[in-house]
Amino acid sequence: MPFTSRGPNYAGRRVLITGGLGFIGSNLARALVRQGARVTIVDSLIPEYGGNRRNLHGIASKVTVNISDVRDRHAMPVFVKDQDVLFNLAGQTSHMDSMTDPDTDLEINARAQLSILEACRHHNPDLRIVFASTRQLYGKPQYLPVDEKHPLNPVDVNGINKLAGEHYHLLYHQVYGLKTSVLRLTNTIGPRMRIRDARQTFLGIWIRQALKGEPFEVWGGDQLRDFSYVDDAVSAFLLCGASSAADGRVFNVGGCAPIDLKDLADQLVALVPGSSYRQRRFPAARKAIDIGHYYADDSALRETLDWAPRTNLKTALQRTVSFFQRELAHYA
Repeated sequence: MPFTSRGPNYAGRRVLITGGLGFIGSNLARALVRQGARVTIVDSLIPEYGGNRRNLHGIASKVTVNISDVRDRHAMPVFVKDQDVLFNLAGQTSHMDSMTDPDTDLEINARAQLSILEACRHHNPDLRIVFASTRQLYGKPQYLPVDEKHPLNPVDVNGINKLAGEHYHLLYHQVYGLKTSVLRLTNTIGPRMRIRDARQTFLGIWIRQALKGEPFEVWGGDQLRDFSYVDDAVSAFLLCGASSAADGRVFNVGGCAPIDLKDLADQLVALVPGSSYRQRRFPAARKAIDIGHYYADDSALRETLDWAPRTNLKTALQRTVSFFQRELAHYA
């Protein structure tokens, strides 16, 4: 795939995005449309999983949308056929949902991933595949920053199933030669993120409550986190989807310098006049699966694909809040 001075060029490329009506998938679709790619989206639009037709506002006529579930093993061969790149973002992201409904999490994050890979192996083995994974696989960090060599020790069912899905992708590269790569995402924020609840990130519900004039809760407050702005995460996907250097590799996607949650809350309150928060102890059920401090070492991605985040946290928060000030009715 040709590269321009600003990165890979997807003009004319046929691209499939599973989970493409969700937060990251829709922002990825927008970037691809701007480049002239032929974009097809597969999304189940199950309310709990983040898909929102509003996410395609302004580009809906320029993409093909199929409302289908990746658990449908009969549909996936049709979708993967004749595609050049698959960005595989379909997944169940809620850690708490995975503990209360582990069977569904298993179906989506593990078994369905095998079906997708089998469809690719049999119907389009030359497809390049980028799988969206998570920093949750590391569990509670043994050292910081966390690099890809850190032990994997998930603290919830979601992490275990995402780990299985990740390993399926790597195995199919090793055994069948599929061009797969994996991105372990940290806390990704930006326009179109899910804010109606905390199923994707706690910051979403902070923003919703702040904009509605309701005090939001900060559990603990001293935990360090890093945040990735969605445009920077999209850049990592585009680079992986265009480079053979990514094949068979796992990369952390980091972002802004780490910040503790209380300072993050203070920054958000400063952006939304009249907003406020209160600190409280962790609820017992959430404390049991909290990972404590986390921030990523993403030097492998930087060195291999010349990637770097371009958006600092202040700018990321400003852009996110500004978007939802305009669009709150469509997302809250």
